[in-house]
Amino acid sequence: MDQSRDPWSSNVLGAPQAPFRTLDYIPAVTMKANDFSQWLHRQRNPDRALEVARFFQVFPGGYAEHDRFLGIAVPKLREGVRLFRGILPLEVVELVKSPWHEERMAGLLCWVDAFARSRCEATQREIVALYLRHRDHIDNWDLVDCSSHLILGPWWEKFPDPQTFRMLVASSVVWDRRIAVLSTFHGIRHGAPRACLDVCEALLGDRHDLIHKATGWMLREAGKRDVGVLQEFLERHATRMPRTMLRYSIEKFPEDERRKWLAKR
Repeated sequence: MDQSRDPWSSNVLGAPQAPFRTLDYIPAVTMKANDFSQWLHRQRNPDRALEVARFFQVFPGGYAEHDRFLGIAVPKLREGVRLFRGILPLEVVELVKSPWHEERMAGLLCWVDAFARSRCEATQREIVALYLRHRDHIDNWDLVDCSSHLILGPWWEKFPDPQTFRMLVASSVVWDRRIAVLSTFHGIRHGAPRACLDVCEALLGDRHDLIHKATGWMLREAGKRDVGVLQEFLERHATRMPRTMLRYSIEKFPEDERRKWLAKR
């Protein structure tokens, strides 16, 4: 996704990297999701909400047709995540199920933060299970992109789950397929692009532009780390790749090489 056009923040991806400060995940002070929700509503910005709603296509037939926005930027959501770190993963479900877009993102960021900070396998397993169980509320590209590679990616690196991965890839729900694609970003970052190549090959015939952009983006990221991996993929598939997928994947190539690959379409 072209984040230069994103009115939220230039830092949709990423997660806090500070080490967890205690021996387990049990917080010193337990907070409630409702407390965080009330804090979020105090940060609302109606003018920004209108701008963001237009960007995310909140209109009849748009992919966010029924969504509702408070108009809170991502950095402010991350501030809230730090303030309300005492919310347990199961309690976070209340936020993830909210009709308000920013509350859903805040809940997902709570899980991302908890997963990264916890050294408890049982807690991480619980977060993965909750994430998959409630993924019907992960229903926009920014919600997928801020979470899947930071939760499913590292978990599946340790505990591969090809059956769930294939189920997401084959899903009729575009957000499931995007979750599968973005989950491979973790492997790309750690020198293991195989899952990315497999999912991009499986989705060559996908008709949704948000999948074309996601697969092209992940291929570009793989190519930034090993250009030969991307060039080999292009040699095999460039003639069949959706044009948007191809354009995104070769964005960092020199102009003459970009023209060469585009000519194959």
